[in-house]
Amino acid sequence: MMHHRLSLSALVWAILSLQLVSLATLDPDPAVSPSLPQDPLPDVDVPDIEYWTAKAASSGRRLCHLRPHPRDGDDVPALLRTFNRRCRRNSIIVLPGPVYHINSPMNTTHLHNVVIEQYGRLLWSDDIDYWLSVSMPIGFQNQSTVWNFGGRHVIWNGHGVGTMDGNGQAWYDWNRNRGNAPRRPMNIHLVDIRDSVLRGLRFVQSQMWTMTLQRAFNIVLDDIYVNSTSTSQWNTLNTDGADTMYSDNITFSRWRVDNGDDAIALKANSTNIRFYDSELWNGAGIAVGSMGQFLGQHEEIRGFHVRNITMHNPIRITNVKTWTGLQIGYPPNGGGGGTGHAHQILFEDIVLDRTRDNPLHFWQCESYIGRSGEFCDTSRFKISDFVFKNITGYAGENVRFGGRFVCSAAAGGCSNIVVKKWDVRNPETDEVLNRWRCNNVNRYAGFNCTDIENTEAREDSRERDISPGVDLR
Repeated sequence: MMHHRLSLSALVWAILSLQLVSLATLDPDPAVSPSLPQDPLPDVDVPDIEYWTAKAASSGRRLCHLRPHPRDGDDVPALLRTFNRRCRRNSIIVLPGPVYHINSPMNTTHLHNVVIEQYGRLLWSDDIDYWLSVSMPIGFQNQSTVWNFGGRHVIWNGHGVGTMDGNGQAWYDWNRNRGNAPRRPMNIHLVDIRDSVLRGLRFVQSQMWTMTLQRAFNIVLDDIYVNSTSTSQWNTLNTDGADTMYSDNITFSRWRVDNGDDAIALKANSTNIRFYDSELWNGAGIAVGSMGQFLGQHEEIRGFHVRNITMHNPIRITNVKTWTGLQIGYPPNGGGGGTGHAHQILFEDIVLDRTRDNPLHFWQCESYIGRSGEFCDTSRFKISDFVFKNITGYAGENVRFGGRFVCSAAAGGCSNIVVKKWDVRNPETDEVLNRWRCNNVNRYAGFNCTDIENTEAREDSRERDISPGVDLR
């Protein structure tokens, strides 16, 4: 196989022409850090109703100050009246808490010019049979939700205490490590939402994915806490922090995530997504994909910038994953045959505190359960223009390679891949991980590829015992 060296400076400056500024990172520490504390609620004073009355009057807004049901009944009817009728437009909605019981699904998708001030905990019931019967499909794979939320010019303040609690342990024990169980709902579906800010919110023990942003445009999510962890023998599984699809111009910043799966995952047609200044524990890393799962559909992921992230005990930094070019089975656990392009991706200033697998992983072999690792050269989904810059820290003792890039010949291979300022070390020998395994990687800089055959790629995929029961899709 012939490889072509790319001018390092040319590609780096092309990607950095987005005029994004690097931030300093922490010194790597070879010691594995503990998990993120489960529920660290800060002390926050909740202003009284007189304060909110004056604030609403001074801003020309209607006020809805909603206290929980006095006998711990279902708070959803009152929430729906507030969000959909009384304070749907030009308003302030205050949820002073302490606990709101969520015992039925919610659709609140037409808010306009609304400020939400949440201090209380929204606690979903653990009636799994009920939720399975009423969870609402989102129109992607077989994913469903229990809350569709959307609108325009929404500001949602959680003040570090406003919490969405999915009562997830009941779901993890019920699920028993099954991947993508039908009708198991995500906590919230941010859909048809524009020009909005969510800040200081907490998402704990989500039922499945924490949130999906679908048809979301110009959104900022700051100071978000995500913690979905199991206390039993069963893993959380499929508890992504946030998934994006059909969305543009999304900024995630100052997130703290401990969830056992992808912190952020970009799916179909996600463009101009940013993930900054965050700290992650015990998850699968940051996913680009999966992509190409739907036969005949074209998808694009473009303009993804990841900067200043510290990762404790992740599986890897990133998994860039496409399905094969052959449709085998049907979504969510089967499929393939889609086309598209993932490009203009920049990861910089990443600190690693022990990875469980190769830090960088490109994989164009996703397929039906039991067939993953086959037909790797059939995907026609193009991967190009990736830069990994200033990556420091430690992998696990048994991690052998800096990266494994299994790219598809049918897509012309992966191209324009750059690794710059790479200082990821073995914690026992302190030697830099400077071995790289590649299939069909063209025009690369900053590392040396050693070819592997697809047969070895299949063997490696079977050998990975990263976290029992974790579905990496």
